[in-house]
Amino acid sequence: MENSKALSAGACPADPIISHSSFVSCPFFNFRTYDRNVEFPIVKDSVAAAAKHAIKQYGSGDEVIYALNDISVDFASGQFTAIMGPSGSGKSTLMHCIAGLDQLTSGSVLIDGLDLSTLTDKELTLMRRERVGFIFQAFNLVPTLSAEENILLPLLLGNKTGDSEWIKKVIDTVGLSNRLTHRPSELSGGQQQRVAVARALATQPRIIFADEPTGNVDSTTGTEILTFMRRAVDELGQTIVMVTHDPLSAAFADRIIFLADGKIVDEMLEPSAAKVLDRMKSLGN
Repeated sequence: MENSKALSAGACPADPIISHSSFVSCPFFNFRTYDRNVEFPIVKDSVAAAAKHAIKQYGSGDEVIYALNDISVDFASGQFTAIMGPSGSGKSTLMHCIAGLDQLTSGSVLIDGLDLSTLTDKELTLMRRERVGFIFQAFNLVPTLSAEENILLPLLLGNKTGDSEWIKKVIDTVGLSNRLTHRPSELSGGQQQRVAVARALATQPRIIFADEPTGNVDSTTGTEILTFMRRAVDELGQTIVMVTHDPLSAAFADRIIFLADGKIVDEMLEPSAAKVLDRMKSLGN
């Protein structure tokens, strides 16, 4: 596939595509700390991400609460993994810590062999931008940008060249071709989530973290999004880690990790919705 012409983030507020002030409300892409001189080695590893003896605690002494209690887990490259568990089990906390959005109390998290605790804030920002894609239930779109600009945001920030054919395929698949000029306030909740999914997939990152990616869309759109995520794994070797409470969504995964009280209590390969539902019932959800 041929790459499209690079889209620049622009060095001044007069940039015709986007201005610096547009990024202020986007917490996951820290434009002001971007450092083009920071580079990370590309590691061809069978493990895209891992947590080692991960502990996340709140309080101390008799009042201590463990959101994560000594979890060790690997996420294989080219695999679709779902994380499930009852409310309060630690599933979102685990994903946020592995994605570099939250810090562990102790233990370590690695992405592509890089220990996130050894990175500076600038390096962590760059690593997330270049290697990680995010899909959140709350969308996290920049309200001053169009749908297209939101999709291209990681490329714009990094002054990268995007794969035009792939980006078009992503946009067509999530059904946004006729909504690209609309801002988030002009889109329905389902359309906003499609923009968030397209943004995560557009850069073909090393790993995508998805937190309830179909939580705010109808069942038909949800199935289309999950099917496309499944294709990204099967056809492009994409790695996806998804938090979900929905057995039907989890059935799209290759592997499911079940959490309870901050610990991994079970694992399932080749899941079906029926098997997942039975297992979740046994966990009290």
